[in-house]
Amino acid sequence: AAAEKIGGRVVIKAQVHAGGRGKAGGIQIADTPEEAEQKAVNILGMKIKGMHVCKVLVTRAVEIQKEYYAGIILDRSQHCAVLLVSIEGGVDIEEVAARSPEKIGRVQIDPLSGVSDYALRWACYGAGIPLDESPKVQKILAQLCRCFFEIDATLAEINPLCLTPDGEFVAVDCKIDLDDNALFRHPELKELKEESEEDEIEREAHRRGLAYVRLDGEIGVIGNGAGLVMATLDMVTAAGSKPANFLDIGGGARAEVVKNAMEIILMDSRVRGILINVFGGITRCDEVARGIVEAAASMSLSVPIVIRLKGTREKEGLEILREAGFESAATVQEAAKKIVALSKSALCKVHSAELNKAVDGKR
Repeated sequence: AAAEKIGGRVVIKAQVHAGGRGKAGGIQIADTPEEAEQKAVNILGMKIKGMHVCKVLVTRAVEIQKEYYAGIILDRSQHCAVLLVSIEGGVDIEEVAARSPEKIGRVQIDPLSGVSDYALRWACYGAGIPLDESPKVQKILAQLCRCFFEIDATLAEINPLCLTPDGEFVAVDCKIDLDDNALFRHPELKELKEESEEDEIEREAHRRGLAYVRLDGEIGVIGNGAGLVMATLDMVTAAGSKPANFLDIGGGARAEVVKNAMEIILMDSRVRGILINVFGGITRCDEVARGIVEAAASMSLSVPIVIRLKGTREKEGLEILREAGFESAATVQEAAKKIVALSKSALCKVHSAELNKAVDGKR
């Protein structure tokens, strides 16, 4: 019906928060409403980057003469945003940067003064955009910069930015990443959030107020403070395994928060062990220990746990853990080595049990 209303050639686009939709077959062109219906049927239900396609966008097809790229990203090393422009649009900008870095124009944007007309001209010149096209591109870049800063984005890109045969530029596809910490300033954007686009465990963690990101490893990690958790992930990797997640319980976490964190970790069936690394400043180690014991008492623990506690009320926390029979470690390096060894041992026991079950079945 949408294709019929638009009339003429249309594009069917999978609506998921993921890149690479075209490569995955999630963007297709249709010449008739009947063809649009069939291609929509093919796209709906497919999986792209682990996300199911539940809806599609039907839009008018644009005749394309050239494809460019325009984007703004955060350069954390320089503490500013960077405007990127390239004459190679329609592909991942990372591919262009690796293959033809000279085809990318780069300009740093001062967070106080913003982007100047000169900077926009320089970005176009650096990308090799023809002089007769540059003014129109500059106008679009200025609007993109304004959008980036006004909505507190961490990424804003147009890919591809297409030149049509009649000399006009069209943003054929766009992507924007928002800073969750700034959403309180943009309630109208917060309302656009779609829970169906999130990982189920991440969604539940966010509902409970936990900073959680699911990874592809097997060791669950809990810590207090983003830097400490990141360092713990590195220690797990150095010990010969991979972290299953990033989970920061924050400062001053009480027993209930720790219990929630453990429940979230164990929702991931791939987890073979849990490493808890807490440095007690405003967070009390005895509160963390009580949360661990309470969580263990309320659930069936089938994976080993190693805890490293340091700081405020450390002795009391370690005593609580010792009485409950939990494994502890003096340093994060020691804790990482212990949990990796224990997780591998537990995995061997599981495989051995499955093998014995299979043999008994054959007998």
